Amino acid sequence: MGPYQIGIAGAGVAGLALAAFLARAGHRVVVFDKLQAPQPLGSGLILQPVGRQVLAKLGVAAEIEDLGAPIAHLFGKAAPRDRVVLDVRYRGSSRARMGLGVHRGALFNALLQAARRSGAAFEAQAEIAETDDRRFVFVDGRRSPGFDLLVDALGVRSPLADGRRRALPYGALWASLDWPASGGFDDRALEQRYVAARKMVGVMPIGRLDSSLQAQAAFFWSLKSDDFPAWRAAPLEAWKAEVLTLWPQTQPLLEKIGSHDDLVYARYAHGASLRPVRGRLASIGDSWHCASPQLGQGANLALLDAWAFAEALRRQPNLEVALNEYVRMRALHLWIYQSVSVLFTPLYQSDANALAAIRDHVAAPLARIWPAPLVLAGLVAGAWGDPLSAIVKGSRHA
Repeated sequence: MGPYQIGIAGAGVAGLALAAFLARAGHRVVVFDKLQAPQPLGSGLILQPVGRQVLAKLGVAAEIEDLGAPIAHLFGKAAPRDRVVLDVRYRGSSRARMGLGVHRGALFNALLQAARRSGAAFEAQAEIAETDDRRFVFVDGRRSPGFDLLVDALGVRSPLADGRRRALPYGALWASLDWPASGGFDDRALEQRYVAARKMVGVMPIGRLDSSLQAQAAFFWSLKSDDFPAWRAAPLEAWKAEVLTLWPQTQPLLEKIGSHDDLVYARYAHGASLRPVRGRLASIGDSWHCASPQLGQGANLALLDAWAFAEALRRQPNLEVALNEYVRMRALHLWIYQSVSVLFTPLYQSDANALAAIRDHVAAPLARIWPAPLVLAGLVAGAWGDPLSAIVKGSRHA
């Protein structure tokens, strides 16, 4: 069967990548977004090697590689003794095997143009509340045309999502700032500083939004969701003094932050849909599975979902069987990274002093003993569970 009429809710990484793949394959695709015009939300992210292979299949890898900043090293120290408690290096010295720090807007623009070139249509100011008989129902009461298939790519707070989402106590303040000419930051590393697991400040190179602009850094500060209103109400200089006490070298970045509104607060959650496919409604990306960003896998997983989804539809003429194959192809990889995220996140964002002590005095020393460095390199690269091989094999058997 096919081509299909497919409606996609949400113009994020997952939705745009899927729209590009499916429209290029000849399906009629319409992407619905609540904003007046599709636009990115957030600061920077890390694209892992397997996710960048998906971008290559979309024909946008060269553009993103040119704009992004290679990341060879994840590095963190804990106060007050500057003990090294995070020290993970990507395996190999070639840029293709490293992470890539990317401005979220640069990735969004590349995927949006890929979707448009492929023939996907867009409908703006269409906020979705629910579905009814293969139609999206909008908050203003309107209904979309009928589709053969609906896709939920609305993200972690999707009203269409099935399954529990556990709000995590900690989120983070984020800002995209010009990369400082001075300050001693490593332009090939994500660097962090900690006080136990209660406080964390980080700096990561994210390249350029476009080729005419200056290179930027993603700056982030860990903050409990319950403490966000108090942070907004307190003088900004008091917070800056707290950051400087932990990491004095952030002074050039903090000087670029003039008000509370220069930072965006991101709330995190963990969970997965029990039924990512329900009839003719399928979930993708954070609408299916969400986790803390500690492992730097969010965009990576979304891109892999999009490719698996498109491959399943391409290989399998029966739509119901294709959707089940899509879920099966992604199941192992997602289970691994959801499980590891549950274990790792409290070591870096929690009130548990005991867990921070385990991180500092047990986990960090063990991570330096072979073969742990190789294992961790594969983890951060997104390679655990061999996701690309699983997708290819699954699509061949469909």
